[in-house]
Amino acid sequence: MPLVKHISILVFLTVTCFQLQAQKGWELGGWLGSSFYFGDLNTSYDLSRPGLAAGLISRYNLNERLSFTGSFNYGRVRGSDEVSNNSFQRDRNLNFYSDIFDIATVVEFNFFPYIHGSYKQGFTPYIFAGANVFRYNPKKEFQGNIIDLVDYGTEGQFPGQEYNLVSFGAAYGIGVKWDINRLWSLNAFISGRRLLTDYLDDVSGEYPNYNQLKADRGDDAVEIANPSTTEGFGATNTQRGDSTKNDAYHFVGISMLRYFGKLECPKISTIKL
Repeated sequence: MPLVKHISILVFLTVTCFQLQAQKGWELGGWLGSSFYFGDLNTSYDLSRPGLAAGLISRYNLNERLSFTGSFNYGRVRGSDEVSNNSFQRDRNLNFYSDIFDIATVVEFNFFPYIHGSYKQGFTPYIFAGANVFRYNPKKEFQGNIIDLVDYGTEGQFPGQEYNLVSFGAAYGIGVKWDINRLWSLNAFISGRRLLTDYLDDVSGEYPNYNQLKADRGDDAVEIANPSTTEGFGATNTQRGDSTKNDAYHFVGISMLRYFGKLECPKISTIKL
């Protein structure tokens, strides 16, 4: 009986170690997809203006259910009042685009046990949540040139008191993972960012005092702050944006990752029969 007992323990440990080999380990890869902006210049969640997006992913699998993932992401977002169905936005006539450089760390939870190389457990939906830091810089074309909107104090910011171009947010999303083989897998995901800034699009509060803006920034700043062609639109201290809701952006993509898991198993010689 003792021999049978020890053999049973050995078999159990061996099976467990092979499972851990498939469950633990690093994955590295990249992704390609689209980015979408939601905010003051896209209040209707219009998806017709996607931007190019891509990134690099590093994931550590703790087990078949949980993993930690870090990513470096790039995306271009844009918005324009010109395409809005809202009459206020069309009269406002603002537009922007911005390149976003994003670093995110999240915890992922697999709905099904996910084991690399397993025929039956090589697929799972998953959810994730964490935090991100990102850099942005809203721009537009003006008189044939590309300008940085932050430099024009469009809502009356005094020189030196402009909004910060680095900010933070909450990262979250859903996706699916499936194995191509033991080493390679594909992921498809939707990854959202709820931001701590409302100036991704350079729009948040009220129209500025135009005399002060002209004195601080020049004639061009007045036209950039209020390019409306509607007579009387954009009077000082009237609504320019909605400061009660911060901006957001999303990534939608497909990634390919390579698995670098290792067999972590106690030496058989340490088990005494």
